[in-house]
Amino acid sequence: MTVLEATPFSTLIRDASHQQHTEAENSAFMGDLLGGRLGVAAFRAYTEQLWFVYRALEGAADRLAGDPVAGPFIRPELFRTAALERDLDHLHEGADWRAALRPLPATEAYAARVMEVARDWPGGYVAHHYTRYLGDLSGGQVIRGTAEARWGFERKGDGVRFYVFDAIDNPAAFKREYRALLDALPLDGPERLRVVDECKRAFALNTAVFQDLGDALTP
Repeated sequence: MTVLEATPFSTLIRDASHQQHTEAENSAFMGDLLGGRLGVAAFRAYTEQLWFVYRALEGAADRLAGDPVAGPFIRPELFRTAALERDLDHLHEGADWRAALRPLPATEAYAARVMEVARDWPGGYVAHHYTRYLGDLSGGQVIRGTAEARWGFERKGDGVRFYVFDAIDNPAAFKREYRALLDALPLDGPERLRVVDECKRAFALNTAVFQDLGDALTP
């Protein structure tokens, strides 16, 4: 066994993608949103773009549920699309937002990549699953708290339900279990590196969405 194969995969994927993760967290758009320089319209726009990504991610769930690589990660308690739609109903005050909503170019590219790996490469799908859901369970809670405080959403209520995982009683324990699933993935060294590279790509795609949002919302 090589040193690469001996390293827990959850450690490898976290450490190898740290720079890209930091770049996404420190994007100008997210800094302006959390810092109060953008209003609730920007928060709504961000939620809209997430809807496209999660429809792509969760649209493949049924088909991948029996896959030996991706299947263990298909956990209904993580699904976010229904919560996003409830948030968007609230943010649009019940208007028919689906008819008018369009993905930004970076969002379209992001969703297309998720659908591509979901179709052709389960390991790549796991990379995108990891970057999204573990982020939602961790840093996403900062976004929720800021939105509640700044724009008056009811605590864990409509508008921020995307960030609320009612079906997960103990997020810390769930994240430990998730990392154990990563460690148990039946991947050799070269395939681990492919998945790590896809994880980096996922963060870069997410950062590009932030860039598009910033460009669209800056006068």
